[in-house]
Amino acid sequence: MDFHPTEEQAAAAGLAARIFRDLATHERLAAAGSGSDAELWKALTASGLIAAVREVGLLGLVLLLEEQGRTTAQVPYAATCVYGVLPVAAHGSPEQRARLLPALETGLVVASGAFPARGRISAHYGRLTGTAPVVPWLREATHVLVPDTDRALWLVRTDGPGVRTSPVETTAPWSAGRLTLTGAEAERLGGGQAYDAVLAAARTAFAGLQAGVCAGSLARAVEYTSTREQFGRPLSTNQGVMLRAADAYMDTEAIRVTAYEAAWRIDEGLEAREHALTAAWWASEAGKRVVHAGQHLHGGMGADLDHPVHRHFLWGRQLDAYLGCGSELLAELGASIAEGEHA
Repeated sequence: MDFHPTEEQAAAAGLAARIFRDLATHERLAAAGSGSDAELWKALTASGLIAAVREVGLLGLVLLLEEQGRTTAQVPYAATCVYGVLPVAAHGSPEQRARLLPALETGLVVASGAFPARGRISAHYGRLTGTAPVVPWLREATHVLVPDTDRALWLVRTDGPGVRTSPVETTAPWSAGRLTLTGAEAERLGGGQAYDAVLAAARTAFAGLQAGVCAGSLARAVEYTSTREQFGRPLSTNQGVMLRAADAYMDTEAIRVTAYEAAWRIDEGLEAREHALTAAWWASEAGKRVVHAGQHLHGGMGADLDHPVHRHFLWGRQLDAYLGCGSELLAELGASIAEGEHA
């Protein structure tokens, strides 16, 4: 694969980095609580960075989500792209694409997904019944992509009849909620292979987000240990500190490169299920190591819940378990490899 981004991908990532850096400040994030930053969301939609996802592909989205992760910017960007823009563009009917894509790309429609499928929601003649205990950004979403017990995909309006949402607080402040469906109206999206494709893309995209979260945590740790002195010299000159930071750097790069490879393969139409699982495993296992290291390298300051590095810790731990924790992903990967060997 080619690890060099295209001109369009690099330009989009640069624009995203500038917007997130300027608007996702510590003060604004603290003021947002667990909600979304409306001004930042408007800036993203006005800049065309949601619409750009169809042009830059999943690899471009991974680059964009890295920039979001560096600042832990509180907007439903990843969810709207992987559960809205990309699946509608890839699996929607011409009528669905014409109706939904313009609204998604301008931010009028905010999407989320009740992923992965846990067999809790059943479909009967286009009406859904069941519960998704935790859906990220549900309090902001207008539409939710819901897989049923047969892993068919359905789009549900959160303001529709038979739909009830209630707030749920998670580790990361993602405006999460509980989705309860009682004969809720829904529209089918895509065919039998759509679920696997969306799940692989989501795992890859959120691995990219984790790479950014880890990079941001490590950058804060490097800055802190380079300026904080102990016994008359910077903490960064301590061999133990250097080794811990080096390990965190290698873990972050492993998350990044596996996410890049999975995204590239998906964009190229190649088999990528195992690559997406590999990226998600690194995001889970290595991600939690990195955010723990980032917090520990801050010493006593890392225990301050109001310190910016703590936000990276919370996001990293949430992403560790989202879409499957390390042991689940490894079991799924092993089963997939075994199936391939016996095929």
